[in-house]
Amino acid sequence: MDVVNEVFEKSAKEAEKYKPITVKKHLDLDYDLGTLLAVDNNEFEQQLLSQNKNDYLLNLTRDNTQLLLNKIWALPTERVEEAIVVKLPPARTVLPRMKPVPRPKPLTKWQQFAKDKGIQKKKKSKLSWDEQLQKWVPLYGFKRAKAQREKDWLLEVPGNADPMEDQFAKRIETKGEKIAKNELQRLRNIARSRKVKIPRVGITNSDASTATELQTAVTVAKASTASLGKFQNKLPTEKEARGVSAITPGATRKRKLPPVSADIEKSENLAIVETILNKRPKLDIEKAVARHINSDQLESSQKKQNVGSHKKGHKNKGSGNAKKPKSGKGQRKGKTGGGRKRR
Repeated sequence: MDVVNEVFEKSAKEAEKYKPITVKKHLDLDYDLGTLLAVDNNEFEQQLLSQNKNDYLLNLTRDNTQLLLNKIWALPTERVEEAIVVKLPPARTVLPRMKPVPRPKPLTKWQQFAKDKGIQKKKKSKLSWDEQLQKWVPLYGFKRAKAQREKDWLLEVPGNADPMEDQFAKRIETKGEKIAKNELQRLRNIARSRKVKIPRVGITNSDASTATELQTAVTVAKASTASLGKFQNKLPTEKEARGVSAITPGATRKRKLPPVSADIEKSENLAIVETILNKRPKLDIEKAVARHINSDQLESSQKKQNVGSHKKGHKNKGSGNAKKPKSGKGQRKGKTGGGRKRR
């Protein structure tokens, strides 16, 4: 009996781990199966929430997830490669994206060229027949390199080459250069797709170079002549690049001053501060006396003018609007003829 009781207790504990798929709610959940969204509008049970917050929220999440899965598996299903999938309806809720929609991957130079020319990629066989070795040789891989060594066990020295030069080493070096060139082109394609500027050596591209880089290239090219650009013509609105004296041939460079010691710099700064703090206004006695005399003379002249105008106004006070008689313009009355001129 003890063994039976233990088996029943063990099975009961395992059954507690798996809860039923039926969940009861006062209010039905709002579902948007297109985005796998379920919204629970029921209120929290405050007593259970206050007793054990974590267990209550965990159970609530489990129940809502179970209801969502029940709705999903009620939709029509289909089999795709040994897997059963559900056809979801169109979404009703627009969810914001953390990142923008990914853009299509840009084409490489070769892919763009093949697209423009209509070149289609054809599936080739992995093996090719070699007439010299009289066997099928793979197009790539370690067996291809082994077959190439069997085929080229002897290399002919070109007529214009050094007879003591190792043609095998030269061939390996040429192959390494081609690999490096292909790798550089691959990195350039990646940089162009990600819109990253890459340094260029001796080559300018009008599509990728900026105006400053083109201006620098023109300035350096004009100064790279035997006359250091002395006889090179300039356009009416052409400007020379700035800050390129280090790479421009024959450019005059400003000589850097020797570094100043800390004591000298400290003494110079203290001298400037003392001149500012101890600055006093200078008093010029002669200018001050001259200004005082001029001000007194101006005051006395103004007083005299005021007194004279007052006296004139007092004399003409009784005459009213009497006018001053006009002069005779230097002629005597009653005498019309001209007299004898005096010598």
